[in-house]
Amino acid sequence: MFLSIKRALLLAFFVPGIFKASAQEFYQSTEYGVLLGASTYFGDLNPNYGLKYIRPAGGLFLRYHLNPYIALRGAVNYTKVGYDDQFTSNPYQQQRNLSFRSDIVEATVMAEFNFFWFSTGDPQHRFTPYLTGGIGAFYYEPYTDLNGRRYNLRPLGTEGQNTEEFKNRKYKPYSICLPVGAGIKYWLGPGVNFSAEIVNRFTFTDYMDDVSNTYVGADRFLANPKNPSVASQLQDRSITVDGQKLGRAGKQRGDNASKDQYLMVQFSLSFQLKTYKCPSHLEGLWQPD
Repeated sequence: MFLSIKRALLLAFFVPGIFKASAQEFYQSTEYGVLLGASTYFGDLNPNYGLKYIRPAGGLFLRYHLNPYIALRGAVNYTKVGYDDQFTSNPYQQQRNLSFRSDIVEATVMAEFNFFWFSTGDPQHRFTPYLTGGIGAFYYEPYTDLNGRRYNLRPLGTEGQNTEEFKNRKYKPYSICLPVGAGIKYWLGPGVNFSAEIVNRFTFTDYMDDVSNTYVGADRFLANPKNPSVASQLQDRSITVDGQKLGRAGKQRGDNASKDQYLMVQFSLSFQLKTYKCPSHLEGLWQPD
């Protein structure tokens, strides 16, 4: 009798500890997070990848882990891009003297491919580099200042878009982008993840900066009902050199051989909620110690 009581007490003391030691904490496949960082633009006003106009970039995202190596991420971001010809040392650009700014609102869907097994809460799989790529859509509306007043450039048709001859140059205030980049991720604590990444957006438009093709000549704007004086001034802001300005009809204004791009460097903090059920993507993969 005494031995039976002793065995029962020993089991009561040790068995809970055994179960606790062998139990595995799991986290939901869905992850929620915030993105903070900075962005810059590359295009007709910044063909040499200068970094003289960098602005904050932030957003929200949801990540879904398909397995420890692959995740899908949906995100929305806001940033501002822009550049000035006067930021460069190129004599032609300095004479051209164009500038723009634009707010950017984007939505993207991207896949992440981890180099190593990554599982938050698992000390053996705490860190991984990753590659990422996907597709997105973004809104933009280039504008500039003239005599202290802001003007949206797209409605003015600075490359002749409001004329019948050049109406094929019209562009929408939205476009598609292909984000491609790389990063690293690390879990700070169970269910709390950190990442740092650099992702370039290759776009399907050459008019983020309202510059792409040739000058059409000031005379094209004389009969323009949309405030011809403003449109005429903003289509050719070149500085006179040897008594001549650049904006003669047919002279190159931009480079339409390549599309515009914008790049974001961002840091993220994200959270996964605890679950007591092994997530479907880990079933058959997790092996207890």
